[in-house]
Amino acid sequence: MSPSGIQVELRHGPYTAVVTEVGATLRELRHDDRPLVVGFGADEIRPNHRGAVLAPWPNRIEDGTYTFAGEQRQLPLTEPARGNALHGLVTWVRWDVEPRSSSAVELTHRLVPFTGYPHPLDLRVRYSLDDAGLHWTVAATNTGDGPAPYGTAPHPYLVAGAGRVDDWSLELPAAEYLAVTPDRLLPLAVEKVESAGFDFRTPRVLGDLFIDHAFTGLTTDADGVARVVVRAADGGGVVCSWVAAQCPWVQIHTADRPGESGHRAGLAVEPMTCPPDAFNSGTDLIVLEPGQTHETTWTIAAL
Repeated sequence: MSPSGIQVELRHGPYTAVVTEVGATLRELRHDDRPLVVGFGADEIRPNHRGAVLAPWPNRIEDGTYTFAGEQRQLPLTEPARGNALHGLVTWVRWDVEPRSSSAVELTHRLVPFTGYPHPLDLRVRYSLDDAGLHWTVAATNTGDGPAPYGTAPHPYLVAGAGRVDDWSLELPAAEYLAVTPDRLLPLAVEKVESAGFDFRTPRVLGDLFIDHAFTGLTTDADGVARVVVRAADGGGVVCSWVAAQCPWVQIHTADRPGESGHRAGLAVEPMTCPPDAFNSGTDLIVLEPGQTHETTWTIAAL
């Protein structure tokens, strides 16, 4: 048995993908022979959260504590070095793999309530390939008898082509970013991108710039779709797109991990329904009423 569980291979035209049982993870995505995300081997334990689904919250909750409906809750500190609860509750669980086609698969997980998050959720993840690329959908249904706080995001590291992050250009249609503390990466204030050198509304090369921040104030096309584009020097690249009203935030991370093989090997692009620590701030927090379902989709495609 692979450390990441059952491996599901999907194909459509020039696109191929591998999805895993553990974490409902996107392990590989390719266009012809070119990787579009930083992958990992079937015989490896998934490095960090590479390709995982983040729910019922993305990013960090300070000290793992929050108050909802008048009750204070304590979550496991899954980022112990920084003292935070990181990336939800389902990145290291096994999902049920549902019947599939050659180009699509659904995975489901019934989230068990516990004292830190006493809200049962039915979670469903769908991956499908078509001519437009990979469509990645996450849906959550509140099966409990009271409201539940909720947020979600994917965690792919995009690969533009040859080289590393330093060699690629980024187009990011965001006017604002969330400043964070340098030690624990906890929210401080929303600021203009120009103030930190994070203005990528006109594409430019990343170079050695470090980014691990959430961005907002997204510009969209006429259909309300936001697009983050990463290009290699040869003009090829990859694009992540989504409806900005569903995910008004996007986390960008240059994958700075000195000494590791994944150091600046891909650019994390994580469209988020809410910003870091939303369980405490309430900013763009989704509150699922009993029986209510929330669904959102992202698309990754080759350029």
